[in-house]
Amino acid sequence: MGLGSALAIYLLIWTVTLFLVLPFGVRTAEEEGEDQIPGQADSAPVRPLIFKKLLWNTLLSAAIFALLYANFHFGWVDIERLGFF
Repeated sequence: MGLGSALAIYLLIWTVTLFLVLPFGVRTAEEEGEDQIPGQADSAPVRPLIFKKLLWNTLLSAAIFALLYANFHFGWVDIERLGFF
């Protein structure tokens, strides 16, 4: 696997896991007992904690990529072993 391919795969994993991480810890103004700003969506988070979520997302995607890269390098699971072909 070349550097460009590895980077592209990591960025795809990072993007997909971002959608997995974003909903965690979201609390709305109603749940926090605070007043809403006029025009604010009911589901808008009070504190989005985006930098914390980006850090967790980076760590999660790095772990997933490490597993996929190790599988690529050591060949633990391949298409023949899965029985598709």
